[in-house]
Amino acid sequence: MLYVAEIDRPVPGAGEVLVEVRAAGINPGEAAIRSGALHEQFPTAFPSGEGSDLAGVVLEVGDGVDEFAVGDEVLGFSFQRSSHATHTNVPVDQLTRKPAELSWETAGSLYVVGATAYAAVRAVAPQAGETVAVSAAAGGVGSLVVQLLALRDVRVLGIASAGNAEWLRAHGVVPVEYGDGLADRLRQAAPEGIDAFIDLFGPDYVQLAVDLGVPPDRINTIISFAKAAEVGAKTEGSAEASTPAVLSEIAGLIVSGAVDFDVAASYPLDRVADAYEELEQRHTHGKIVLLP
Repeated sequence: MLYVAEIDRPVPGAGEVLVEVRAAGINPGEAAIRSGALHEQFPTAFPSGEGSDLAGVVLEVGDGVDEFAVGDEVLGFSFQRSSHATHTNVPVDQLTRKPAELSWETAGSLYVVGATAYAAVRAVAPQAGETVAVSAAAGGVGSLVVQLLALRDVRVLGIASAGNAEWLRAHGVVPVEYGDGLADRLRQAAPEGIDAFIDLFGPDYVQLAVDLGVPPDRINTIISFAKAAEVGAKTEGSAEASTPAVLSEIAGLIVSGAVDFDVAASYPLDRVADAYEELEQRHTHGKIVLLP
């Protein structure tokens, strides 16, 4: 059960700053952690805080901190499941400065999808002129993955529902509808073969990539760990790209207009349960963000 509790305001330790949170994105992984589905990767005990994405204003600095000062606007991430709050302590090496042009809603919901997309693209080493297929191509991570690929002059096959075809085409992606007959549709879209495959949905897509002749070292999944181990595919995600430099690069691409980033909805912190109810329907295009 999700609820908001009153606790003492944290005091930053050495190398930390206290951030007044202005925005904090929510992610499917947090719901999975609560359900116990990710206990092997992310064990937890309850009651527990939650949330990784954040953006806000520095209120206090701990000993030894000279990277940021009180009043600085920052964005970053928490490894302590603590960003769904009005205030949280964050180590300085998990923060970067928020560009003034970036909205709070975007800045506060950028980390998980941004780092995951960056790592997934880097894992398959796309080269200009190659063809790369992406499952769940219009989702939160997928919508960034396909745009990052397009920036590398890659031909992108975006696997998604028919309702997302227009958005995919507008972003330089060849839409391929999921469902029965998908393998044949992919072969028709790429008669010369698919060079790499990024799975953002489930193990069936990893097997599909193998069946289509994609080399295992050029298949990356962010979710299907057991299947990846079985076939020799990669499993690189946010953990491999959790750096301020990556976050700053993604933020810069959004500010410059090179990459679109959509915020689907925002909720006050006391409606966190409603926010997750909308998220778990899996019908939104874009991020859902809490505004403490």
